[in-house]
Amino acid sequence: MAKHLTQTDVEAIISIIYAWKDEKLTWEGICEASEPIIGKNPTRQSLNANKLIKEAYSSRKTTLKVQGVVTPKPGSLTMAGDRIARQQSEIESLKQKNSALLEQFVIWQYNTYKYGMKENQLNEPLPRIDRERTE
Repeated sequence: MAKHLTQTDVEAIISIIYAWKDEKLTWEGICEASEPIIGKNPTRQSLNANKLIKEAYSSRKTTLKVQGVVTPKPGSLTMAGDRIARQQSEIESLKQKNSALLEQFVIWQYNTYKYGMKENQLNEPLPRIDRERTE
C-alpha cells in the first residue's frame, strides 16, 4: 500500500519507534500507530525496506529487551527542565554531526564515481588479520 515514504513520513515513524512505551515492539504495531500521523497505513515490508526505520526498530527492540520500559522520574520540575534542555541540546548536536557525516558521504560518493571506482570495490571486506603469525 505505502511503497513510497517521504522523508517526513520516515522521521515521524522513527519518532514513533523511539517513543514506544509498550514492552512488545512489532512492525504491525508501528504500522497501526503510524496511520493517524502520516495519513496512510504503511506495510511492514515498506517499513522494513527503509534502512533508517529498520535501524531505529532494531535499536529500540534491543533497548526494550535489555532495559525494559524505563520512565525516569526527576526529583523536581527544575531538574526535569534541565534534563530536557540538556537532551534537546544533545539531540541538536547529534543531528548536526549526522548531517556532516551524510555530507562527507556524498563527497566520497561523487569522488568514487569521478575516479571510476566500482561499487563492488567499495564493498570489499577488510583483509583478515592473522594474529598467530610472527615475524
